[in-house]
Amino acid sequence: MDIDFFVGIAVTDLRRATAWYERLIGAPPTLIAGNTEAVWDLAEHRSLYIERRPEHAGHALFSLFVADFDAWVTEIAGRGLDPVRRETYGDGVRKAVYRDPDGNEIGIGGMPAE
Repeated sequence: MDIDFFVGIAVTDLRRATAWYERLIGAPPTLIAGNTEAVWDLAEHRSLYIERRPEHAGHALFSLFVADFDAWVTEIAGRGLDPVRRETYGDGVRKAVYRDPDGNEIGIGGMPAE
């Protein structure tokens, strides 16, 4: 099954949030749409965007599942962001949870290193 997604996260301050997501993702936005939206293409047909919508900010829950969990978490730490918590599930899947400046929860998940 082919799956495409365009996931949106509401923020209060686009400039502040863009800087935070650049540190999390490790790249500037693929597209800035005016004064209200920034878009990152994470993979082909899979995008994340932030939009200035103060009335909805702080309630998002979004997780990415990555092939090399340790590399992602290490690279993000190198850009100055540390997870607010880490989880390990019974099947060994790990998750690092980050919170953006508005409190939106962004998870990075992956299988244990082999």
